[in-house]
Formats: sequence, C-alpha cells, structure tokens
Amino acid sequence: MVDSPSTSCNQGRGRRSAFLRTSTVAVAGSALAFGGAVAFIAPSANASSHREAPLIANDAQADNTDVYAFVSPDQPNYVTVIANWIPFEEPGGGPNFYPWATQAHYDINLDTNGDSEADVTYRWTFQNQDARGDGKGTFLYNNGVVKNLTDPTLLFKQTYTLTEISGGKSKTLIQGGKVAPSHVGKASMPDYNTLRKQAITGFVAGSGKGRNYVGQADDPFFLDLRVFDLLYGANLSEAGADTLSGFNVNTIAMQIPKSDLGFMNGETVMGVWSTTERPSIRTQGADGSAKYSGNYVQVSRLGNPLVNELVVPANLKDTFNAIPPSVDRTVQPVVDKVLDPELPKLIQAIYGIKAPATPRNDLAAIFLTGLKGLNQPKNVVPSEMLRLNTAIKPTSKPNRLGVLAGDNAGFPNGRRLTDDVVDIAIQAVEGAVKVNADGSPRSVNIVKPLAAGDGVNANDRAFNTTFPYVALPWSGSRVRPGSLLPPMTIPSGQAGSAVPAALSSSPKASASSSALVPVGAAGAGALLALMGAMLFRRERRSSVSAR
Repeated sequence: MVDSPSTSCNQGRGRRSAFLRTSTVAVAGSALAFGGAVAFIAPSANASSHREAPLIANDAQADNTDVYAFVSPDQPNYVTVIANWIPFEEPGGGPNFYPWATQAHYDINLDTNGDSEADVTYRWTFQNQDARGDGKGTFLYNNGVVKNLTDPTLLFKQTYTLTEISGGKSKTLIQGGKVAPSHVGKASMPDYNTLRKQAITGFVAGSGKGRNYVGQADDPFFLDLRVFDLLYGANLSEAGADTLSGFNVNTIAMQIPKSDLGFMNGETVMGVWSTTERPSIRTQGADGSAKYSGNYVQVSRLGNPLVNELVVPANLKDTFNAIPPSVDRTVQPVVDKVLDPELPKLIQAIYGIKAPATPRNDLAAIFLTGLKGLNQPKNVVPSEMLRLNTAIKPTSKPNRLGVLAGDNAGFPNGRRLTDDVVDIAIQAVEGAVKVNADGSPRSVNIVKPLAAGDGVNANDRAFNTTFPYVALPWSGSRVRPGSLLPPMTIPSGQAGSAVPAALSSSPKASASSSALVPVGAAGAGALLALMGAMLFRRERRSSVSAR
C-alpha cells in the first residue's frame, strides 16, 4: 500500500500549487481525469478506447482499444505488455473476419527515463498469404478443419515482422512470425488453444529471451454501458452486465526480460503507450484497388484507458491521436479541462456529492507524472502514458481496485487484465486520492457512496495464468443469448468431422451472426449514469431496510 499519512488536503480554488506549476500538462488524464468531455453522443458505444475519435472510427484496423503493462505473475523477472486493436469484433463476422492491416505500423513504445520520448519502439508489420485466388477462387476463409497454422485448409494466413527501434537503429527480432487466425467456429477450428500456442514465438532480447503472441483474443475490457439508460428511468436491475461480453479484439502480447528494458541510473519506472501509423496518402482506384504512398503518420494512440473519450474535446480528439506524449503539455485547452474537470460538478449538481476542490493536482499526478514513491520516474516530464514501476513485485492475490485497495502492483501502477479501471476511475474523479505538492500520495480513501461501482467486477471469460494471459477468443459458431437458433453441438472428440477436409462448395451457416446494436452512450455519460445508479441502489436498499 502507498505509504501516506491520512491528513486533509487543502487545495485552494483558482490557484496552482508548486506541483502543478511544474507538471501542468495537456491531454492528460486518463481514466480518472474524465472531466472535460462529458457529452451524450449517439449512436456509438465507447469503451476504454473503442472508436473514440471521428477519424479513427472509420479505420477499425488502426484503432487501439487498450494497453496493459504488468510484471509477469509467473515470471517476475519479465514484464508483459499487451496492446489490442480492432474494437467490437463480432465473432461470426465472416467471410473476411479480422485481419491486421498490411499498410500499417503497429507500435508499442517504451519510455525508460521519464523524458516523455520513446526510448524503445517495438514495431509489427504484417504480410498476407492469401490462397483464395488459386484455381477457380473462393470466398472462404478456410475450406476444411484447421488444426495447425500451416494447414492448407487455412486459406488466408498472415505473418509478421517484429522490429526493435532504439537510438536511431533498428533490429529485426522476428521474421515470418505466425499469426493466430480469427476463430471461425468450432467445426473449423475445434482446438483454438493449440493454434494460439503455435502462434507464440520466441526472440532474443539483449542478453535474454522474450516471447511474442499475435492473434485474436476475447476483449479483456469489462464495464456496463447500458446504465446510460438509467438517466431516463430504466429498470435498475439492468446494471451489472458486461457490455463487451462476447466480443473479440486483435491482440499483440509480448514478454520482455527486465534486463532488456535499458534502465539507467537506478530507474525502474517505464512509460508505455501504443500507436498506429498509416501512409499519409491513400488513392482509391476505379477498379476497387487502393494504393498507399507518402510518409507514415500516426493516426491512433493509447496509454491510459479512457483518455481520448473522456478528457479531450471532440475537436481535438483526432489531434490527440496524432501527437506524441512529448507534445501533450502544449495543448492548453485540454490542460484546462484536466485541472478543472466538468464531471465532478455535474455529479454534485445531480447527485449531491460535493466536487473536489480545483485545481485537480491529484489527477495530474496520477496520470501525467505518476505518483511519487509509486510510479513516478526520477526526472519525469509530464505527459500522458501508462507508467509501471517494474521493481514492485506481483501479488498472488490481486485486488481489482489496485492501488486504491492497497495493492500497489495494480492500476494506476501499470494495468493488469483484472484491474477494474472503471470503478477506479469513478473513485478517482471524486477525489479518492489526495496528493502533496510534489505528487506523493497523502491519503487514499474510498468514496463510500460510489463503492458499488458499475456492478461489473470481472471479465466475462477467465484470463489465463500463463503467457499471453488474455482469454481465448469467442467462437464464430457461438449463439448469442436471446437468439432463436439452438447452440451448435459437435460430438466430443469429433469436432469438425462433419465437414470434409476440403470443401468444394460453401457450407451452410452453422450459427447466426447477430447484428451489433450500437449503444447510445458516450463514455462520460455512462460513468455519470453509473454513479446515479449506484446512489439509487444505495438509497433503495436503505429505504427497504428501514421499513
């Protein structure tokens, strides 16, 4: 637990402390800063960083959804970084499913000295191996059972090149790495876990060895966005359902030896963010082809969860996606939103919970510099990124509330898959963490009226205990709850035997693919509604117990 005497925090309104004078930064925030972008936007559903900005909403292949960084629980001398792309992957989304873009740079960036610049960039680029044009051609993703990534029945395959970029030099770590495909269904891919294992590739990292996985996974982010409807009097029994249940993402997971992170002068804190780059020019041909040219430019960025959705004003969202963390502190309109967020004022007006005093030095410390003594680098330059103190050992009993619950191995010190960032965000925006002028924590106290959170405390699928840790993806043959179709059944031990090794014609659909119904909620509106729902439930329980 963060060592901090429990004393009151005296922050004067309208003036900046010495800490803020040296650390005021732009676009900052994160899950906890949410302040300035409270808006009700339909008809899109916003999760951690799913379709959060106007331009990236039209380019799903380039859209970062979440970033995780933690000391590997079963390999404490290693750090695991996970970055996800392509939001709201409906498992039955064939026949094309969800390939990685070949005209893109997928990057994971590490700042190992606190200067807000990438000291190491790991870059993935993808290549297609498409056999669907052979012979007479076919629309099928696979034409038979796929038991191995090399099976000829898997007609569309992808490979990747992993490059390490540091100090102006690049080094190829993996060439021709295998990508685990989209999970077509149980008949086509009866043992997806085997395909996943085959897609884990080792590489030499400095004096040690790392591991890498690229493929599909269950979306690990969990929250209930339906509570937005509660503002209009919907039944409170709806709360507590995972909005992202049943959806997949494309995942890159890498495990790196701590010794290869390049720390100097006793530093142990690294900053992490993912980015996507696209060629600056795309030319659409009359025949349906597309050509790319020009320099690669950054089009998506993600460090802490919920930043671009809930802090950055709509007119700056695409700008945020395009700039590096080193530029954050120069964007004054967003700096102002971080220091004086709107959401706590709305909560006070609607639900009667007093807004914390401004300026919000606590939010600036948590997400722009890290908390001193926890995850703040020695020579930090304020900027928005996820920060992990690699010297803090993992715990065998992680608490979903992380640092708020005394578990310093969790969010906002890095982010584990099980960390409940939505509930942590609700607490932080209401001032659960008080800080001193230098950014060190003074006290950590749960805001009790909001202790219930959104009612979703865990992911819909259990995470793995070994690398790559993410849960297996949902199968394309899964029938969603509420569907009129019966679930697909395959005799045990004979999965896939009902179809020939190679199909000469298209098979009948084995399950339906439900249409994605957009949830009419902006993330900030959802969080606001969450709080209302929690207060309502609390008052209702109190009323019932008093009768």
